[in-house]
Amino acid sequence: MAVPKRRMSRANTRSRRSQWKADNVALQEEKINGVSQRIPRRLVKAVKLGLVDLDRR
Repeated sequence: MAVPKRRMSRANTRSRRSQWKADNVALQEEKINGVSQRIPRRLVKAVKLGLVDLDRR
């Protein structure tokens, strides 16, 4: 496990943490039951198999 050689200041720690941002979920256009829907890519297969209900979102 990496161990820092020196203590990092609070200002440096907070400025480093503030640069992190979460990405938006990539939506994919899919036709399901003849209706075009935008759903996350990781759920496309589950929706087509009927494991996930889109009406409950």
